[in-house]
Amino acid sequence: MKNIKKVFVFVILIILFLSIVFFIKIYYKNMIIGNNISSKSTQQIVDNILNIKSYDSNITVKIISNKNENTYVINQTNIGDRLFKQEILEPENISGTIIMYDNGKLNIKNTKLNLNKIYEDYKYITNNQLLLNSFIEDYKNGDITNIEENENNIILTAQTDINKYIVSKNLIIDKNTGKPRELQIKDGSQNTLVYILYNRIEVNGIKEDKVLS
Repeated sequence: MKNIKKVFVFVILIILFLSIVFFIKIYYKNMIIGNNISSKSTQQIVDNILNIKSYDSNITVKIISNKNENTYVINQTNIGDRLFKQEILEPENISGTIIMYDNGKLNIKNTKLNLNKIYEDYKYITNNQLLLNSFIEDYKNGDITNIEENENNIILTAQTDINKYIVSKNLIIDKNTGKPRELQIKDGSQNTLVYILYNRIEVNGIKEDKVLS
């Protein structure tokens, strides 16, 4: 009888041990810490984002300060570091303002406001923090980066040294579409300074005439 009890206890312990091992495997398979990526498809999505060469988008931008919050709706088209175009659709008082960069020349114009200003040899294209390409460069060149994942999103984080105000950026990617959903630019206290919502975005295959038209 004692032997039967010992065998029974032994079997229970084996089952318990196997259950714990199974649980640990499942837990660590689904847990994301630091730069760990849980699936090949996630890695493919991240690689695709980091290798975007051009895009055309409609974005909602919120600029947040201690005193107020301003919201803009912008059509934004970008090809690498050569060409970009931003057309402000809202608010109404500055709608129609177009900011265009073409191989070193920056042109800001608005026919309704009688505005047409051209800057030759403009070298600060990478300072345009509203561009998705700026985040990609910060992530590729940053010393501190991070990847997290949940059921619906992949979050890429890049620490920056742009200035004392802009300290980090978070790009939130929709796992279902593989496209950017939000971009958050934060200060040292993790307060959001700029929030960008991608209402629509098409990546790669964007032709120059779409930017220059």
